[in-house]
Amino acid sequence: MTDLSQPSQPAPLPGSGAQPEDSGTAVPPPLWLLAELTYRCPLHCAFCYNPLDYTDHNRELTTAQWLDVLRDARALGAVQLGFSGGEPLVRDDVEVLVEEAHKLGFYTNLITSGVGLTEQRLGDLKAAGLDHIQLSFQDSTQELNDFLSSTRTFELKQRVAAALKRHGFPMVLNCVLHRYNLPHVDKIIEMALALGAEYLELANTQYYGWARENQAQLMPTREQLEEAEAVVARYRRTHGGRCKIFFVVPDYFERRPKRCMNGWGAVFLGVAPDGAALPCHAARGLPGLTLPNVKDTPLREIWYESDAFNRFRGLSWLKEPCRSCEEKEHDLGGCRCQAYLLTGDAANADPVCDKSPFHDSVVKIVQRAASASVSGAATAAREQPILFRNDANSRKLAAAAREPGVGGDHGA
Repeated sequence: MTDLSQPSQPAPLPGSGAQPEDSGTAVPPPLWLLAELTYRCPLHCAFCYNPLDYTDHNRELTTAQWLDVLRDARALGAVQLGFSGGEPLVRDDVEVLVEEAHKLGFYTNLITSGVGLTEQRLGDLKAAGLDHIQLSFQDSTQELNDFLSSTRTFELKQRVAAALKRHGFPMVLNCVLHRYNLPHVDKIIEMALALGAEYLELANTQYYGWARENQAQLMPTREQLEEAEAVVARYRRTHGGRCKIFFVVPDYFERRPKRCMNGWGAVFLGVAPDGAALPCHAARGLPGLTLPNVKDTPLREIWYESDAFNRFRGLSWLKEPCRSCEEKEHDLGGCRCQAYLLTGDAANADPVCDKSPFHDSVVKIVQRAASASVSGAATAAREQPILFRNDANSRKLAAAAREPGVGGDHGA
């Protein structure tokens, strides 16, 4: 699993370009490259972080272009590489990319639903030098796993997990948590133990992309989270030697925000299927942020000189109350995408912070989740049905966003 909570910081490269005016040090190189090979995916998860208008960005980089990205990122200093999507295995060149990444010295991770991961491909990926695989489940039960992904994949995922062990891959099992499956967290942990996972990532839903559209349906109550945390703590005490369990708390239930990607333009460099360079997974949704493209601009220039990667780098861009806050170096102002989605301005203080003038918007969302839980079936019947990630829904949302006067929901 990729744990960016305490990254090491390598020495700056000579002549490395831009420097935040308040840092006094050169910008360090990226450590982690996320190669989003494609937005195509056989699953239709209701919490996918891919952009709602992903069908508008369907011109994928070629194999040769991706190989150039890998070489340029490694030359910059990146050491960890994730292959993701969509489902990366819908491309037939993953083995070629893994082989080149291995030769370059990357530590490589395949982030997959398991669909398309045959015995043949597992053997080929092993031979190419793939280091480990992160396999996603939606729940510990077939009914909920298949409902949340709008597919019939639960049994396939179990077979793939067994095959991973036969081929000797270290395995991270990932499960996104929300209102529907938080009560099953003990069974999810038991499933991970039974499958032999070395790591289990219990990632509570972060509300971007498709999860934002389904927030009313997915948002848990504080009681659900606290109960799940207690379960996780118990299993860590009793089974921590067999499987390392990560539990990522959703921002809306905190009083202070997390660092966005451990700092905007500090560690993470994403490249979307069409070549757009991303300072964070959801940056494509920020209006007014022109994302450079690796087809047109050298990666070194993108990282050190582009407006997109310097816009929120360091501390000089901070507005009040963050600018004068004694905690600003700890959270760096929080998440820019969250600030935009909840306030309409990406430069505002992250509303998760209780010092933010917009914090009440987060409080109201959490309160609504609690009210929905109390109201039960009557409230659920009035809720908008879950909007699953698929091409038809993406085209519909993209068309609506292009209509004059249509914008995102920035209120509580």
